[in-house]
Amino acid sequence: MPEEDTDGGFAHGGWSHPFFDPEVLGGTFAAGLEKAEALLYGRRTYLTMAAAWPERAGDPFADRLNSLRKYVVSDTLGDEDLTWDNTVRVPGAQALDKVRELRAADGGDVAMMGSPTLVRALIGADLVDELQLVVMPVMLGGGKTVFPADGTLRTWEPVSSVTAKTGAQVNVFRPVRGARG
Repeated sequence: MPEEDTDGGFAHGGWSHPFFDPEVLGGTFAAGLEKAEALLYGRRTYLTMAAAWPERAGDPFADRLNSLRKYVVSDTLGDEDLTWDNTVRVPGAQALDKVRELRAADGGDVAMMGSPTLVRALIGADLVDELQLVVMPVMLGGGKTVFPADGTLRTWEPVSSVTAKTGAQVNVFRPVRGARG
């Protein structure tokens, strides 16, 4: 879909679709969702997901996604805008504290898909326990990034890497706490 995610003048909407591999990428997303107890989104990603997934009921992935508790970080959405079942709004100023609270609670993972602005903040606050980076065999020359621009050196250990038939790679990393370079 060329009109997908074109905010900020980005001209390559829908760029990832030719590289999606149902077996490798789909399997990775499904496995991550099975371990999740909740989902965390920024406003834009939440609105995109909430517009697409509720109508796909009956598909196991969609049913799992729809059934999970969802947290959306936003200062502009009101509670009346939270039309996707099981959604809780988290004001932006409370986001990091809420993530700390969720991490401290017993239970499964809190998973994220997309939400690069929020991911940057969580990495910057050392609140990411695992990072799944999907590398596609394409160079876009722009777009969004999940990497903080604060100049801080962060060391991550590789956990796994798998390459799909399309050339897309799913790389999993975990932070090395207290490491320097």
